[in-house]
Parts: sequence; C-alpha cells; structure tokens
Amino acid sequence: MDQGLLDIIVCPDCHGDLKAQGEELVCTACGLAYPVRDDIPVLLVDEARKPG
Repeated sequence: MDQGLLDIIVCPDCHGDLKAQGEELVCTACGLAYPVRDDIPVLLVDEARKPG
C-alpha cells in the first residue's frame, strides 16, 4: 500500500486515521477494518469488518 495514499485517506464512517494491518486498513478511532483487494482499499462501510 502506498504511504502517500495512507496519509490522505480516512475512515469513511468516523474520519479517523487508517493504518495497514495485513490485507486490511484498520481505523485507529472506531476499529472498523476495511479490506484491500488487489492493492485497492475498499472504503465502504458495508464491506468493513466490525471490531471485536
């Protein structure tokens, strides 16, 4: 995942910062985990995995 992209995208639900963890981008604020498919983040709340 490109670091420049990670610097500008935020969680579409709460606008928190995202950090890469494996094949997902995880919001540091609300904990939603968004999948990354073929190096493209899928930033849809309906596609996100809920925390815990």
